[in-house]
Amino acid sequence: MSLDQWNRRDWIKTLGATGASLAAGGLALPAWAQKPLTIGMIYVGPKDDFGYNQSHYEAAMAIKAMPGIQMVGEENVPETQAVQKTMQGMISQDGATLLFPTSFGYFNPHILEVAKKNPDVRFSHCGGLWDAAKHPKSVGSFFGYIDECQYLNGVIAGHMTKSKKIGFIAAKPIPQVLRNINAFTLGAKSVKPDITCSVIFTGDWSMPVKEAEATNSLADQGVDVFTMHVDGPKVIVETAAKRGKFVCGYHASQAKLAPNAYLTGAEWNWVTPYKQIVDAARTGKPHPNFMRGGLKEGYVKTSPYGAMVPEGARKQADAIKAAMLKDEFEIFKGELKDNTGKVVIPKGTVMKQTDVALEGMNWLVEGVIGKV
Repeated sequence: MSLDQWNRRDWIKTLGATGASLAAGGLALPAWAQKPLTIGMIYVGPKDDFGYNQSHYEAAMAIKAMPGIQMVGEENVPETQAVQKTMQGMISQDGATLLFPTSFGYFNPHILEVAKKNPDVRFSHCGGLWDAAKHPKSVGSFFGYIDECQYLNGVIAGHMTKSKKIGFIAAKPIPQVLRNINAFTLGAKSVKPDITCSVIFTGDWSMPVKEAEATNSLADQGVDVFTMHVDGPKVIVETAAKRGKFVCGYHASQAKLAPNAYLTGAEWNWVTPYKQIVDAARTGKPHPNFMRGGLKEGYVKTSPYGAMVPEGARKQADAIKAAMLKDEFEIFKGELKDNTGKVVIPKGTVMKQTDVALEGMNWLVEGVIGKV
C-alpha cells in the first residue's frame, strides 16, 4: 500500500493468526500470542512529511505486519478536542484497546480525559509527560535520547562549517527541543570551540512559511550548516540546499530531498518501543508506563554519511558513537554554562541520559545565539 492510499477507515486490516511470516526481522510474536489486537494510531500531521509523523507511520507499518494485528489510523489531527473525538471513535467504533497518540500536545488534557472514560484501554504517548504520582497506570509515555544523534550531527557540522556559524530551526522551546539544540551545539563546539549556533523558534510544529523564512534569514547571516526540530524538515532541508548550505536531518532521513547537501541525520527507530508496548498488551503484562532509550537500546539511529563528509569527520563521530553504545560518553557534564554565563552544571557533575533533571531543561548552552 502506498503512503497516499492510506486513511483511517480503509487501513483496517486483519492479518490473522495463521503464522504469517514477517518481513521485518525480529518482530514476530510467539505462537501463543494469537489474540487479535486493535491498535489506533493518531498523527498531528501528514504521514508522508519526511519527518516526525512519517517516522511513526513507518514504525506502525512494521507493527501492522505482525500476525493478529488490526490497525486504524488518522492523520492531521490537531492538538485540540478533535483528538479526543478521534480517540473515542477508535475505541467505540473500531474496538481499539491500545492507542498511540503520537503528538506532544495530545497528552494533557486529551489523553488523560479519554483514559478516565475508558479504563480498560491502554494509551502510549510519545513524550516525557507520564508521572507515576499523577497519572493512571493505563497511560504511559515513551521517548528516545535522540540528543545523542544530534550531538553526532553537531560533530559533523563542526567539521563541515567554514563560517563557524551553524543554525537550528526549532518549533517550541520545550525541554526536549532545548536538549537537542544544546547537544547539537556541544557536538560542534567539541570540534571548533568558537562555533556559534543561531536558533530561531517558529512557534509551532509545522509552519512551512516561517521555516523557509528562518532558514533564509540565517543563511543571510552566514550560517552554512543547518539542523532542526520541527515536524516536517522538508522545507528547511530544501531551502538550505537551494542556498548552497549543508544540512543534518531529523526524525527520518531527508537524504533524497537534497543528496548534495545532506551530511547525516538523527532518526527515530520507533519500532523498538512499539514492539515492547504491543507485546505487553498482547500477553496481558502491565502496561509500560515510562520507557526511554538511546542508540544502545535501538530507539534512535543515525543517517548514513553523505559523500561530501570527509574521513576525519566520520572517524571522530564514529568513535563518539561507539563510546555512546558502551555507556562511556555523556553529553551533559560540568562545568557547563548557559548562554547568559550562568553555571547550569557544576564542575565535576555528570548528568547521565536517564537523569530526570534533563527532562526539565530550560536553558540554552553557551555558544547558542537565541533565547528560551
